Amino acid sequence: MGVAIAVIGAAIGIGQIGKAAVEGIARQPEAGSDIRTTMIISAALIEGVALFAIVVCGFIL
Repeated sequence: MGVAIAVIGAAIGIGQIGKAAVEGIARQPEAGSDIRTTMIISAALIEGVALFAIVVCGFIL
């Protein structure tokens, strides 16, 4: 159950980041590279937290 919650939370978070990045790039195309870099870093941090949550849930079992 905990693993499912972690994965769903990460998917929702990365989806929100992607949505916001696309909207930001559409509004300011000249800032596209900065927005994309920030998006990738944020998505990597969310993936790291999700992976940590999955590992912790695995150890609990």
